[in-house]
Parts: sequence; C-alpha cells; structure tokens
Amino acid sequence: MAGNQLFQRVMKRLLLLSFFALTLAARAVDSRPNVLLCIADDASWRHFGANGDKVCRTPNFDRVAREGVNFTRAFCSSPSCTPSRGALLTGQDFWRLEQGANLWSHWPNKFAVYPDLLAKAGYHVGLHGKGWGPGDFKSGGREHNPAGAAYRDFATFLESVPQGKPFCFWFGSQDPHRPYERGAGVKSGKRIEEVSVPPFLPDTPAVRSDILDYYFEIERFDRDLGAMLKLLEDAGRLDNTLIVVTSDNGFPFPRGKATCYDAGTRMPLAIRWPARVKAGRGVDDFVSLIDLAPTFLEAAGLKPLPEMTGRSLLPLLTSEKSGQIDPARDKVFFGRERHANVRAGPLACR
Repeated sequence: MAGNQLFQRVMKRLLLLSFFALTLAARAVDSRPNVLLCIADDASWRHFGANGDKVCRTPNFDRVAREGVNFTRAFCSSPSCTPSRGALLTGQDFWRLEQGANLWSHWPNKFAVYPDLLAKAGYHVGLHGKGWGPGDFKSGGREHNPAGAAYRDFATFLESVPQGKPFCFWFGSQDPHRPYERGAGVKSGKRIEEVSVPPFLPDTPAVRSDILDYYFEIERFDRDLGAMLKLLEDAGRLDNTLIVVTSDNGFPFPRGKATCYDAGTRMPLAIRWPARVKAGRGVDDFVSLIDLAPTFLEAAGLKPLPEMTGRSLLPLLTSEKSGQIDPARDKVFFGRERHANVRAGPLACR
C-alpha cells in the first residue's frame, strides 16, 4: 500500500513538472514578437503627417511614430519596386541580387529571405497584396511569393494563426501607385491652394490636383493600416507586435520614383514595439530598409545571416535617446539599374 502511494506521489510530481515545463515553453514562444510590415507603394518620406505634411492626413502612421520611433533619415536600397523589395526581404544591398536587381526580373531563389527564416523558426507567415515584384518568382522553384503565402486579408490571416504561435505578416498596399482617379483629391474635400509643390515641379493647378490625388491614396493606405491596428488591439496582440510602416520607393513624379534624388529614395519609417521600444522618439541616424531583415531576425532571437549587409536596428530602437545615436551610421548607399522597358526594342535594356 505504501509503495502504491509513493508511486502516485512520484507520478503527480512528474505531471506537475511536465505541466510547468510546457507552460514555460509556451511562454517562451509567446514572448517572441509578432512582426507586421506595412509597406506603401510609391510614397515619399515627406508626405506623412508625422514628417511635417500639413495636407495629407495620416493619423495611423502618426500614431505608430508617436507610440514608437520615427526614423527621419531612412532610405531604400533602390528607388524601384522590385529591387527595393528584394533588398528588404534579403537584408542585402540590391546590387548583390543578380537579376533581382531590376524591375520585372526573375527572383534568384539562392538568396534567403527573412519570412522563410522566421517560418523555419516556428512563425506563421503570410502576405496580402503586393509582395516581392513585379517579376517572376516561380521560375526559380518557389511556390509562393518570397514575402509569404497569400491571404485574402489580414483578418483571415489572423484567424489562421495557430494558438500560441507568433506570426509574420507582410501587408503590401497598392496605394499610392499610379494610375490615379483624376480629381479624387479635390472631390474628397482637399483644396489645391493648400498644396506645397516641391520646387522641382511646375506650380500649376494640374500639378497641384495630381498631388492631391496622390495624397488621397496615401490616406487610403493609412486607413488600411488603422484597420489592422484595430484588429490587433481587439485580439490583444497589439503590444507584442513589432509594427513597421514604410514604403518601397518615392512618389511617382519627376525626380521621385526611379531616381536617386531625395524624393525617390528617402522613405517614411515608423516602428512601434512597446515591449522593447520607448515611445515618442525621433532618430536621425542614416538607416536603410535592408536593416529591417536583420532587425526582425534578431527580435525573434535569431542571428542575422553573415551575407546580410544590413544592420539590425534594435540598438537604435532600444536606446532611450533621440536624435543621432550611433556615430557610425553617418551614411547609406543606394543606386539603380534598369527600371523599365520604356523604349522600343527594348533599347532601354541595352
């Protein structure tokens, strides 16, 4: 009888230890942050409220910047959709990506991307909208976009995340990419006389109206961002989600997109993560979108790959200082190869 009682006590102790071990393991998984990247399509740094624009209303971007860190000197690797997104995904300078350095190219599957690395580490990964591209990723053997498997929307993706598992999601908006609905900005109630026309564009009513149409689509992107923030808040997942809001290249106007001027390469970048990041800070260090991949990996407890030329932003994010933090971050590099076939032949490729 005594032996049976001893056996039962031992079994209970083992069950309790197993329970505590499973609980600790679950907490370890839960403590890893979710990753939400929201990327606009052709939006320049200046045209967000937190960056000084008085006409374009972006309350949700402004909230992420206010409750996290707003980077004032962030740049893309290349002012063109395909190479910029490829550089962001790989954490490498765009010129290292072989044929992936050009618009409408083929994805070179030899290069590792952070969504795949997070998936291997146990993250649930998904994409809605525009991921890597435009280009062909299937010819290299991939079943889905390098940014993740496609979902109908963010709400559907959230419902698919297994209990206790962190997620990584890429929201690739189509806004504010051309073509625009002509006059949409004015119809929305905006006034052309309030537009601040850049000095490199002609100051005419047509240009002012076109800029307002561009603003109209930035605001639509911002509303989509707000809807995702609300979904996370309702699900109790907002504060343990590393939220990054940015763009792939500058606005689609002369001296903007596809050029290496400031309006083509300087990107909005706001990052919110209350678990690790002190709110209300502005950082003036030069950073690049290639820094995001190593940042996501390090935040998830993984080591960035040796071939990644980007540097993790975690030291800047977890610092309590504002302004310039790391004296070594005094420059960034960017460039451009072929952007598009714009001449018959296609002579533009020769």
